[in-house]
Amino acid sequence: MGRGRIAAWGAVKFLATPQAIQVPRGEEEAMRVAVTAQGSGLDAMVDVRFGRAGDFVIVDTDTGGVEHLGNAEGRGAGQGAGIQAARRMAEQKVQVVLTGHCGPNAFRTLQAAGIQVYTGLRGGIVREAIEQFQGGKLEEAKAADIGGHW
Repeated sequence: MGRGRIAAWGAVKFLATPQAIQVPRGEEEAMRVAVTAQGSGLDAMVDVRFGRAGDFVIVDTDTGGVEHLGNAEGRGAGQGAGIQAARRMAEQKVQVVLTGHCGPNAFRTLQAAGIQVYTGLRGGIVREAIEQFQGGKLEEAKAADIGGHW
C-alpha cells in the first residue's frame, strides 16, 4: 500500500502498511474493527463518544492495515449523529465497534447491521483498545449504556 491514498469519495484515508500492528494469527476470524478516536492512526487518543466521535480508526485484524474515517458530519449534527455513524460503519464493512459509550438509536442501528459493540473504553490510545479487544479484556455490550443526544 505504501503511501496513504484517499478513496474516490474522499473520506477514507489509508494510513499504515499491513505491518503497522502485530495481529496474532490463530483460529480467530479476520475482521474490521472500528475504534472511536480523536485523530488518525494507532496512536490517536480514544474518543469515548460514538456518534459524535471526532474520527474512527478502522483496523483490519487480518492484514493489520489501518484506515482513518473522519466524522465531521457527526460532530456537527443536531440529531441523528449515532444513526449516521452506525450507517457509515456498515458501509465500511466494520464488524466490531470499540467505544466508550453508545446511545440507543446508534446501538439498534449497529445491531441491525450485525455489528458487535463493545463499550467501556475510558481513554488511552487506539492501539491499546485494539490490544484489549484482541486479549479478550473487553465485554460485548448487550444494550445502549447512555441515553440519546449525549
